[in-house]
Amino acid sequence: MMNKTVNAMGDVCPIPVVKTKNAIKEMGSDGGSVETLVDNEIAVQNLTKMANQKGYPVWSEKLEQNRYRVVMTIGEAPAEETTEEKDEAVCIPDRRTGNTVVVISSSCMGEGDDALGAVLMKGFLYAISQQDELPSTILFYNGGAKLTCEDAPTLEDLKSMEAQGVEILTCGTCLNHYGLTEKLQVGTVTNMYVIAEKMTQASRIVKP
Repeated sequence: MMNKTVNAMGDVCPIPVVKTKNAIKEMGSDGGSVETLVDNEIAVQNLTKMANQKGYPVWSEKLEQNRYRVVMTIGEAPAEETTEEKDEAVCIPDRRTGNTVVVISSSCMGEGDDALGAVLMKGFLYAISQQDELPSTILFYNGGAKLTCEDAPTLEDLKSMEAQGVEILTCGTCLNHYGLTEKLQVGTVTNMYVIAEKMTQASRIVKP
């Protein structure tokens, strides 16, 4: 059994997939495991898709900000790919555009009725996830921090956008204030300096 590590940090699709396939071919008939290091969720999704197509057991984890690893277990030497199989390994498109930042400061959208506001906010984030062009970053602070935590109705849409490369950042002070520090389910914790930096450097800010 052989173990290989592939460094695909900074590489864009299809390079992480190609490097991983080459490492698998070099393993010969004994099989083993291949660990690929990448710096974005899109690459994780592409590698996972490739492993599933080949029938390789696969798992992944986020090691730190902009650092992930994908591990595949290879049971035997892979057969040569057909043209059809190569065509299947299509990259997930990166739908982010420019430097648009979405700012969410409340778990509700608008004023008047909080129950209605919560429904509107869920609908807004779903609508954002379905746009042809996604924001580069979504910032959550104050009451908005609740939307990235356990049991939030918005998690599925936020995780979908994160998988496509959208940066999801939640204010750490806000999480602590609401007692949610251990319940964050998507994205990473940030601070007010980074929030201010993201907003001042944005080409466009969207605030529902």
